[in-house]
Amino acid sequence: MRQPRQPRLKSLWVVCVTALGLSGLALAADPPPSSYMPVVITETFQAIKSRMEGAKRGVMQRHRSLLEQRYDLSNRPVAGLTMTRGKPVQGGVRARLPSGVTWEELGTMTPEQIRERNAFPIGFLPLPHPNHPEGGMLFPQFQIDELKRLEQRDLTRFDLDFDLPDHFVPEFPAPIFLTTRPDLGDVSKGKVVNINNYFELFNGILNPKQLEGLRLLVTPFPQQQFNQTEDRRSALPSRGVACLDCHSNGHTSAATHLVGDIRPQQFRHRIDTPTLRGVNIQRLFGSQRALKSVEDFTEFEQRAAYFDGDPVIATKKGINILDRGHQVHAMGEFQALLDFPPAPKLDIFGRLDPAKATDQEKRGEALFFGKAQCSSCHSPPYYTDNTMHNLQVERFFRPQMINGRFASADGPIKTFPLRGIKDSPPYLHDGRLLTLEDSVEFFNIVLQTKLEKQEKEDLVAFLRVL
Repeated sequence: MRQPRQPRLKSLWVVCVTALGLSGLALAADPPPSSYMPVVITETFQAIKSRMEGAKRGVMQRHRSLLEQRYDLSNRPVAGLTMTRGKPVQGGVRARLPSGVTWEELGTMTPEQIRERNAFPIGFLPLPHPNHPEGGMLFPQFQIDELKRLEQRDLTRFDLDFDLPDHFVPEFPAPIFLTTRPDLGDVSKGKVVNINNYFELFNGILNPKQLEGLRLLVTPFPQQQFNQTEDRRSALPSRGVACLDCHSNGHTSAATHLVGDIRPQQFRHRIDTPTLRGVNIQRLFGSQRALKSVEDFTEFEQRAAYFDGDPVIATKKGINILDRGHQVHAMGEFQALLDFPPAPKLDIFGRLDPAKATDQEKRGEALFFGKAQCSSCHSPPYYTDNTMHNLQVERFFRPQMINGRFASADGPIKTFPLRGIKDSPPYLHDGRLLTLEDSVEFFNIVLQTKLEKQEKEDLVAFLRVL
């Protein structure tokens, strides 16, 4: 985190040196940018807590206003459609249109025309963290409450609350399916896997190495916002965060964070925590996809992402250095067992079984592999190409600051698998797309596929059965 500035003192200094004709002095200028966070904190913890608690209401109101400006946040589930364990799936396009333009018109315009008319929906711009200059791990309230009940461990932040309404995030607890025991179905038994119940739930299902890997995945370790130092965002010194807090039940609760590998702060991307389902078939990990195995990701996540990519701060707050040959490999082996949810309408090649699919789903599949160009990146059976693509979304809008996030080029982003996609809202790497309908409209504009209204509906119908 950046050390808090003292704007009032600085303004008084500027007034004084200006009055003396010394306004060109280097002392009046902002400090030079740094890749490092401050190690020595000059405020007491109580002063930091009091100041940030006092600012919290205004910070959250400002971000809430942005969300309401960008989206229709109402609870409008699709009739008869649920996630695997029964949570309703939200439907409809939720990104708000600019005044004087329709989705059909946007789909026919060139990037230059959209940019010139400032017609790109603001809900399709990069989504900032609820407090982007501050950042950090942030969990939904329902998850915080459950972990407090189960472990007496509190992931509440005194400075921020989670931002997206509960109906736009995955079901909780999420089901767990294992590649090694598909006959068991959901092995979570409707519970949040944690340090108190992991052995009871998985003893006799996993081998000893996998069980040890799971133990480590549910063990909390110090993290940037949750630790024992004065530079934390929890009221009490914290045991920290576990891997399966963000990736709850090996899936996701839509907990958010900022990538640790971009500077300065305003260029850092928000992260919508991805599911761990299907990591066994993936080959790129980390926010910049520099890690080539789930073991690499597991080891360096706690060295880097846990501390915003700052090894100096990691040393101060309690870095957890895992043993590669024993601990890391065991953790990776368990993660590789996490399977996608069942998709009863797909055959062994990941394509629709004609005997089970509706006519609309069949039309959607034809569009997916044809006019909509989805299969150019998302190929069956898991609907990924295990690489990255630069969508160049910046073609459609002028660079701009959005609540502390400088919206410009995203750069290359990973092709995530689409299997089980209806269980994993919101969408895109930063969660800016709240529904599958939003995703179809976004890619119709960005890829310029010129889909008709009925074609968009058919494509969504196909995505829901993957």
